[in-house]
Amino acid sequence: MAKRLIPSLNRVLVEKIIPPSKTNAGILLPEKTSKLNSGKVVAVGPGIHDRDGKLIPVSMKEGETVLLPEYGGTEVKLGEKEYHLYREDDILGTLHD
Repeated sequence: MAKRLIPSLNRVLVEKIIPPSKTNAGILLPEKTSKLNSGKVVAVGPGIHDRDGKLIPVSMKEGETVLLPEYGGTEVKLGEKEYHLYREDDILGTLHD
């Protein structure tokens, strides 16, 4: 049975996007090419409550591509896959085509 993690509060579960190390033609790319530290949102928590008890939902949705900080997040391993758990405030933004 596959495990599924539902983040608590305003946390976001992200699968990091690993840039390719080769081009389609087979040319090896240097490790320090200009890569964005990005990931795909896998799951989001319900949000947090304000002082009045009103729920403030997480603004990101599953499937969105987000820009991640260089450091931070908590590494989580589910089965064979690795994910990172971030607070919504730590995610820098969403990436769109």
